[in-house]
Amino acid sequence: MALLTLFEILEAAGRADLKSDLLQELGRQKQVLLSFRNNPDISEEALSGVLRDIEQAAAALFSMTGRIGQYLRENEWLMSIKQRTGIPGGACEFDLPSYHYWLHRPAEERIGQLAAWTSPLYPLRDGTAIILRILRESGKPQSLAAPLGTFQQMLGGKTAQMLRVRLEPGLRCVPEISANKYVLNIRFLAQNGEETRAKTADWDVGFELNFCNL
Repeated sequence: MALLTLFEILEAAGRADLKSDLLQELGRQKQVLLSFRNNPDISEEALSGVLRDIEQAAAALFSMTGRIGQYLRENEWLMSIKQRTGIPGGACEFDLPSYHYWLHRPAEERIGQLAAWTSPLYPLRDGTAIILRILRESGKPQSLAAPLGTFQQMLGGKTAQMLRVRLEPGLRCVPEISANKYVLNIRFLAQNGEETRAKTADWDVGFELNFCNL
């Protein structure tokens, strides 16, 4: 599972514009935050901490050279596993004996290798985490209710880069969200713990909704 996740990260990080987009957004957020300097309503300590995180993440991203994850693509052993795991039953021990030998190595040894393979990608992780943190903390949550599990709101030109829906942990339902530039629809599907066809909740569901924008 760890290797499959690593391969998925490699595919996602393969976009040529990912690094430049992250650097651009980090720079934009830095300028926005600098405008809050000397604002009596803003904690200078918290602001300085976020600015420091942004600067460190940007510096680490800038220091990344070449194609992201190229060192993984040049690892023939990892790529042979990646190729075979795309085939049902392709990672059997008679097809990949060296992989099964590795699986039986001490856990500390395998964890150390996984750390070596993932650590060069940490600047991407850290930069993305900062942007997502700022995005998720933007906006103001609204307390709303979905009568009989259904909620609809006309957007009237209102836009969002992310919608956050928060439910009480004890509610046995999950939100199904669809939206276009005109309307937002949320349907809360009841969860009964059985693998049956999902049905809309037959009670009024209270939730919080937050429109997030950078």
